[in-house]
Amino acid sequence: MNLLPFPVLHLVTSRRRLTPDARTVLDEVAALEALIDVAVDAGVDIVQIRERDLDAAVLLGLVSRVAGRAATTRTRILVNERADVAAAAGAAGVHLPSTGVAAERMRAIEPEWIIGRSVHETDVPFAVGPCDYLLFGTVFGSESKPAASPAAGLEALRRAARTAGRPVVAIGGVTPDLARSCIDAGAAGVAAIGAFLPPGRARDAIGTAEATRAFRAAMAEPTSRRNQTA
Repeated sequence: MNLLPFPVLHLVTSRRRLTPDARTVLDEVAALEALIDVAVDAGVDIVQIRERDLDAAVLLGLVSRVAGRAATTRTRILVNERADVAAAAGAAGVHLPSTGVAAERMRAIEPEWIIGRSVHETDVPFAVGPCDYLLFGTVFGSESKPAASPAAGLEALRRAARTAGRPVVAIGGVTPDLARSCIDAGAAGVAAIGAFLPPGRARDAIGTAEATRAFRAAMAEPTSRRNQTA
């Protein structure tokens, strides 16, 4: 298996939130590719390409290009669920939704892949198979979820991290200001969509390079220092 650096910084893509005014899908993809390039240059650990409605040929082209450029960097490109695209494009692995195919099937396709799975508080106990990490959410309120969707909160994250038996990465409304509290709760890293978007594209958007810097600084901050300055 590919071992990930921890704490891990995980970017999840959303081309429609990135370019709400784009006139064509190809315009959306071009903007998304540029954002991923910035993420690679900034040193994001995982870029999860979560474009489930994208045409397979267009998705394959996108993943092939960014995976090729990321191959000699610390960034690992994962594809949501599409093992065929991940394999053909030379991606580092796949990310599975909570109700997706068994991780054992993915591991049989490529033993060295990084395999992640989304999980929720209601999924405890986690029957997730040979995954390398779990993406747990929604921890805080998030613009990408319906307003009525309840946030699991830090206590639920703490329970998940204690019982999962593998690294748990926090997602859902996570900003640099909240990242350290997730690490203190036992998370092995944080993931976000909105914070990585250009300013103005989301409530907490600060841009990919700045978000990477801010998340890294927050996760590296000693707990004792944080308590002293709170």
